Amino acid sequence: MSTIISLISKSLQLSSKNVENTVKLLQEGATIPFISRYRKEFTGGLDEVEIGNIQELNEKFQELEKRKEFILTTIGEQEKLTPELKEQIESCWDSTELEDIYLPYKPKRQTRAEIARKKGLEDLATWLMKQQSASPTEKALSFINDEVKSADEALKGASDIIAEWVNEDARARQDVRRIFERDAEITSKVIKGKEEEGEKYTDYFDFAALLSRCPSHRLLAIRRGESEGFLRVSISPDDEKCVNRLIQRFVINSTEAAKYVEEAAKDGYKRLMKPSMETEFANSSKEKADEAAIAVFAENMRQLLLAPPLGQKRILAIDPGFRSGCKVVCLDEQGNLLHNETIYPHPPRNEYSKAGNKIVKLVTTYKIDAIAIGNGTASRETERFITNLRYETKVQVFVVSENGASVYSASKIAREEFPDYDVTVRGAVSIGRRLSDPLAELVKIDPKAVGVGQYQHDVDQTKLKKSLDQTVESCVNLVGVNLNTASKHLLVYVSGLGESLAQNIVDYRTSEGAFSSRKELMKVPRLGAKAFEQCAGFLRIPDAENLLDNSAVHPESYHVVEKMARDLNCTIKELIDDKSLREKIDLKKYTSDTIGLATLTDILDELEKPGRDPRTKVQMLEFNAAVKTIDDLNEGMILPGIVTNITNFGCFVDVGIKENGLVHISELADRFVSNPTEVVSLHQHVQVKVLSVDKERKRIQLSMRNLDS
Repeated sequence: MSTIISLISKSLQLSSKNVENTVKLLQEGATIPFISRYRKEFTGGLDEVEIGNIQELNEKFQELEKRKEFILTTIGEQEKLTPELKEQIESCWDSTELEDIYLPYKPKRQTRAEIARKKGLEDLATWLMKQQSASPTEKALSFINDEVKSADEALKGASDIIAEWVNEDARARQDVRRIFERDAEITSKVIKGKEEEGEKYTDYFDFAALLSRCPSHRLLAIRRGESEGFLRVSISPDDEKCVNRLIQRFVINSTEAAKYVEEAAKDGYKRLMKPSMETEFANSSKEKADEAAIAVFAENMRQLLLAPPLGQKRILAIDPGFRSGCKVVCLDEQGNLLHNETIYPHPPRNEYSKAGNKIVKLVTTYKIDAIAIGNGTASRETERFITNLRYETKVQVFVVSENGASVYSASKIAREEFPDYDVTVRGAVSIGRRLSDPLAELVKIDPKAVGVGQYQHDVDQTKLKKSLDQTVESCVNLVGVNLNTASKHLLVYVSGLGESLAQNIVDYRTSEGAFSSRKELMKVPRLGAKAFEQCAGFLRIPDAENLLDNSAVHPESYHVVEKMARDLNCTIKELIDDKSLREKIDLKKYTSDTIGLATLTDILDELEKPGRDPRTKVQMLEFNAAVKTIDDLNEGMILPGIVTNITNFGCFVDVGIKENGLVHISELADRFVSNPTEVVSLHQHVQVKVLSVDKERKRIQLSMRNLDS
């Protein structure tokens, strides 16, 4: 078993065998959704999060291996690589510790210590470090030369070398690092003259907190204020404690030489080690804050993508507006655009009756089942206008988040889909399609543009993209994709497919017609056996001759289902339709070297409801009709609302007006809450109490506590 496997196993507290098998599958090109769903016997039933953690740690340790090889080569070229040092480097698996070991050998620019070495003062520094009783000044006299004019100059140069040694001592750095970890404070002060311009950072104009306890959202806010030029930020521990620890380590007596060592240690801390540690802790704390913010964003994105779909219904979608009017589109069951026009029911034109007659006529003409209204400008006014109309048939009305719709409407994807229409029509289409199937529509938009996170533009963009891509991939494969209707942009996220194969599938479908079976996928250019293995189980064909082609049963397991049906003397359709037949199956009879009870249980669950959508059904929410603007809110009001965003410090709730209210984490429940997602989820319907209303700053404080009373 390799060292890396052992380290991953220990770090995640997972079986080394399961870790080893998972790493092997990943190296063979298997995706996380595929491994999680179809290789449970190999991984011991690890879920996507655990497999993702294994992948992340494996990549981290592989990078560390490369770094170690580079360091060994660099030190070797300096002819300073002893067997002991080599063993120390090879056995190190902590990146911070590794860099501490490498620091003394790292090629340097022209430092004060380096200049002193070139003057021949290293032997004097070595002598001082021994802290003997002889006079340092007398000893220094022997180092005077053309470049060193006096004993004082020699001692100063030697002290510079000692300061660098102190800074580069791995144990000393670890001592100081522990003090930073425990005691370091992050402080922020407003830059003089920036008070008015940086008003939104008022909370951080004179702020101090233990770095270890500073919440991620505060740290990211402080760092944003710093980057925008409003705040001056520093990270500092108890300097006296750090200096005393270094003196304890390096000063061994009270000789005159020891005093030089003590002063050099102080200088090494102040000039070299402290700035280095400040940078290290600024980076590591930012990294942790990024991870927390990315985790919130990814979870919100997951909930948004898995929001309940209305399904294949005829939808009239409205992108509301005042002066520019409301853009109206009519879509068929597949989301194709049937009709578009603009109505003006609001000021300044006030064509209320004309617009109302037009909507009623469109609902009848295009047999509309539901109306989707974007939640931007004029949303509530448009909702009231639409709900006050009388229709010949029952029509459901929904308010839909339009975050990112403008990004989509101006994108290359939108231009490809609707080359003959302007951005307003494309935006309205996106709003309607989001109601029908949020997942299929939102995959076309950069996840950062959907507005369900905090500080998404401040965190590490590479890590954010990777996390969000994995989240989208996970959601797409959890739900499954209709092979005959999915867009290229949806197919891209299917396990084993990428942009090229997704395009090839669409091209094949266009030229050859709808797929009649999963096997037909093998005819798609460049879609080989490996890609088929990875993608087939996640693609659905609703009208396929083989009913299993519309299920999550993988083609590699069809023979098992066929054997079950033969043993029961029935067809696969009868096996799916008749619960009593399925109850007769003894799963142990069908186990093999590659198929265990975990996979067989999944197969049986799938036969119960083949191709079922794991998403819940969409629900309507009626806001308080008396509340139309922030001016209608009063303290103590209890209102219905819908959760629109979740952060580490609470959640935002739409109560039917333009401004969303904040339920702080302390107001989420009648108990302590460490993470808002314990209590709320995106799009959840909730009851909230109005705590306070700041009409000037447009801020609303809400609570979900003590609602019964």
